[in-house]
Amino acid sequence: MTSRVALVTGGTGGIGTAICQRLADQGHRVATNYRDYAKALAWREMMLARGCDVAIFPGDVADPDTAEAMVHAVEAALGPIEILVNNAGITRDTTFHRMRADQWHDVINTNLNSVFNVTRPVIEGMRRRGWGRVIQISSINGLKGQYGQANYAAAKAGMHGFTISLARENAGFGITVNTISPGYVATDMVMAVPDEVRAKIIADIPTGRLGKPEEIAYAVAFLVNEEASWITGSNLDINGGHHMGW
Repeated sequence: MTSRVALVTGGTGGIGTAICQRLADQGHRVATNYRDYAKALAWREMMLARGCDVAIFPGDVADPDTAEAMVHAVEAALGPIEILVNNAGITRDTTFHRMRADQWHDVINTNLNSVFNVTRPVIEGMRRRGWGRVIQISSINGLKGQYGQANYAAAKAGMHGFTISLARENAGFGITVNTISPGYVATDMVMAVPDEVRAKIIADIPTGRLGKPEEIAYAVAFLVNEEASWITGSNLDINGGHHMGW
């Protein structure tokens, strides 16, 4: 497999860590962004102990100028970005009738506007070189909605429209654009949910368990392969049968 430069936003989280590990195991040169240097440095040391060398760069993907500077820094250090995984995301959960404007805008900026902020400075280089992989990590709740997550569901649903439009625009340039929509995965955030709430979630999943971050990372690795070059504008649901559509 050709070694390429991969940027994974939000790579220090549970799913992001698994994606970084999997892409590095494939032989790619992987980078991610951070806002908290001390936390990111500890994460990098943990990854190095696993035998996984992931470069870290400062960058708030919710801010267009900072995101663009981060992209340029990655490319100056590692080379042109050919694989982009838009994975960064936050939650600010509350019912809509109680939602403040900052809770709405924080989630939209980090989860959806970031997709523009990071992809825009990357896409022209991909078009010039005639090869690229862009993958959005959406969510089951962008498809079925969720109580208390009007902001999060709106942002994650917006990723799908972005994906299919960008896929159409760039299919002729050797660039594929796809979305992955994980269900409930056993990350720190999900495991912090009260036991009784988590039990109700699992009871509604046909496979009878939460997903693993590595299962999402496997899908990313599949989509970046040369053999996946005819898959574009698609969404891959990975949710244990929790939400099914066709």
